[in-house]
Amino acid sequence: MRTTSLDTVASLGLAIGGIFGLAGTFVASAPLRETLWTIDGVALVVATALLTMKYQRLGNDCVAAGFLTFLAGESLLLAGNAAGLEASVPSYVGGISLWAAALVMVSAPNTFALWMRLTAVIAALLFVLSACMILWGAPLLPTSSPLPAAGYPFLVLTFIGWIWTLLKPER
Repeated sequence: MRTTSLDTVASLGLAIGGIFGLAGTFVASAPLRETLWTIDGVALVVATALLTMKYQRLGNDCVAAGFLTFLAGESLLLAGNAAGLEASVPSYVGGISLWAAALVMVSAPNTFALWMRLTAVIAALLFVLSACMILWGAPLLPTSSPLPAAGYPFLVLTFIGWIWTLLKPER
């Protein structure tokens, strides 16, 4: 596979999503956090839409469906973002649940390197655990630590792997 301009755009979307998403987790200002997370969300929706199309064209339906599922989860997160931390929890639970499913779907085939698949599965497990805890009454917010915050670095490592896969030179 050769790198196309759409691969570059998808890579930029993943990079912006990872950087702005992590940054939003650590800022105290609600308007700044919501702005960073909105930029993050839009970038990830664009990136995963492009990745859905790429892997569908390559005939890798499971990976394509995984990226489409990630897009749906990110859309839920975007929808709740402007409501503030507490009010966004219902859409957050739906979003991270879809992220978890998506990460497993993208990682099930051996399309990506093993280390990327492992970081994705670890992130998925942490997001499922977080969603279950919230559903069972734990007062967790998207910024709570250790969960769900522990899942974000694994998600970003997975993004870095996907970026590397998209941009690496042909052999």
